Amino acid sequence: MNQLTTGRFIAQKRKEKNLTQEQLAEKLGVSNKTVSKWETGKCMPDYSIVKHLCQELEISIAELMDGETKESGNTGTFNEQQMIAMLERIQRLEKQKHSLLGIVLITMGIALFAVSLTFSGTAFRDFISGLMLGLSIGEMLIGVFLIGRSFRKQ
Repeated sequence: MNQLTTGRFIAQKRKEKNLTQEQLAEKLGVSNKTVSKWETGKCMPDYSIVKHLCQELEISIAELMDGETKESGNTGTFNEQQMIAMLERIQRLEKQKHSLLGIVLITMGIALFAVSLTFSGTAFRDFISGLMLGLSIGEMLIGVFLIGRSFRKQ
C-alpha cells in the first residue's frame, strides 16, 4: 500500500465523478484540506471513513488500497470487513508507537538528568553537566508532547 499511489487514485476517481475536493469532502463530512492531504499522499483516510469514501467513488476497498482499478474477475484475499479491521489496527498501532516513543524519551531524559548531576568540579565538567541537563529537559518535553498528542487523537 503506497500512500502516494492511493492518493493519486483518489484524485483520479474524484475527477472522473466530476467532483471537486470540497464536494467530496462535504459528502464525507470532512474538510477539503483532508481530501487534499489524501490526494497528495500526506496521509491516508481514516478507517472509519474508508467504506463511505469507496461508495462515493464507486470503488472497492482493495482498489483503494492498491491505487488501481481491478478487473471484475480478480478477487482479493481479504474481504472488505477484514481490510477495514486491518486499517483500524494499523492506525491504532501508529498511535501506540508515538506513545511508546514518548515514554522512551522521558525515560532517557530522566537518566540523562541523573547523569548530569554527577558531573561537576571544573569549568568543562560544569559545561557538560549543563549541556546534559538541557538535553534531558528537551527530551522529556518532547516525550510529554508525543504522549499528549497520541492521547488527543484518541
